[in-house]
Amino acid sequence: MEMYIGEGFAGNGVNASHINILIGPRSGPVGQAFANSLSSPSQGHCPFMVVIKPNVPAKPMTLYVNKAEISGELHGNATWGASQAAIAKAVTEAQLSGLLPAEAEDEWCIITANWVNPGCDDIDEVYRNNLTACQTAIQAAMEKLPGRRQLETALPELGNPFYTPAR
Repeated sequence: MEMYIGEGFAGNGVNASHINILIGPRSGPVGQAFANSLSSPSQGHCPFMVVIKPNVPAKPMTLYVNKAEISGELHGNATWGASQAAIAKAVTEAQLSGLLPAEAEDEWCIITANWVNPGCDDIDEVYRNNLTACQTAIQAAMEKLPGRRQLETALPELGNPFYTPAR
């Protein structure tokens, strides 16, 4: 498999988290996207390497891409601090637990696209929601979820936090 793709959502309101994730070998399309993203930031969106702490990056090497332009000190701390810490924990635990294969540690990379609401108001809740959303996204990617049955069950309940069609 060249690329695993996953999605995770956790929480409610302004502290909710939505994460899209790409996982795969550095020699494949995920590695190419990783290099391209890191070397070409855009206005308000500067991808950065996820670290457990300064000088100790998560493994597999993980690139954090913010979906929302940083808006103020709390939003910056929630994005670069709480959300990044949650991603580092989820990725590292997935590697250490065996959810990611052994070769992923040094031969794969991960890209996360993360939504942290500029209106967030609880940095600890942002952390918890990002941790859950990233764990969900990694598991979904590695297990190739959703499956057909999950799609069939979900379709009659179509909706998201921003819109639910009239039934």
